[in-house]
Amino acid sequence: MTLTKNSFRQICLKKIKKSSRHNKFYKNYLINSALLKELEQFSSKKKLKILFFYPLPYEANILKSLKIMREKHDVFVPFMQGESFKMVPFRLPLKKKKFGILEAGNTIRNNNKIDIAIVPAVGVDGNLQRIGFGKGMYDRFFAKLKEKPYTIFVQPKLCHTNKLICDTYDVSCDVLITPSKIMRKLG
Repeated sequence: MTLTKNSFRQICLKKIKKSSRHNKFYKNYLINSALLKELEQFSSKKKLKILFFYPLPYEANILKSLKIMREKHDVFVPFMQGESFKMVPFRLPLKKKKFGILEAGNTIRNNNKIDIAIVPAVGVDGNLQRIGFGKGMYDRFFAKLKEKPYTIFVQPKLCHTNKLICDTYDVSCDVLITPSKIMRKLG
């Protein structure tokens, strides 16, 4: 059987949803520690614009990192708009929207420049390109940006294939963070 992006997505989703809840807090601690360490290399330079995601129950919980970075930097989260999203400043209260995602309120400002993007990933291929949930929202969002930000993928459980199964338009990362492994793009 040939591995396709869709079949790999299904394998990864099954792996994530079946993973043990036993040490979920510890796994999230490892992810947040690695994420904060990665972000610290940029933090001292200037006030950054960072795109975070607000996690779903089966995604890595990066809220600790979001709260710490929010103290020093401009933190944004996705606000769903049609087949993509726009960035809005992270502010409370959050409201439950499409797909059960909690979102901050809309804004009239249109932010299209960020320094760092932290993106949830279901899986990654041999080019460290993202296998997402199949809606293409991050791909459309990244296509609209003037400059590619430093991109960090976060996975609650490593799901990686060495095969090149993604399309050219799929977002790639500079670093992938999981509880068990950190992978960097070469070159």
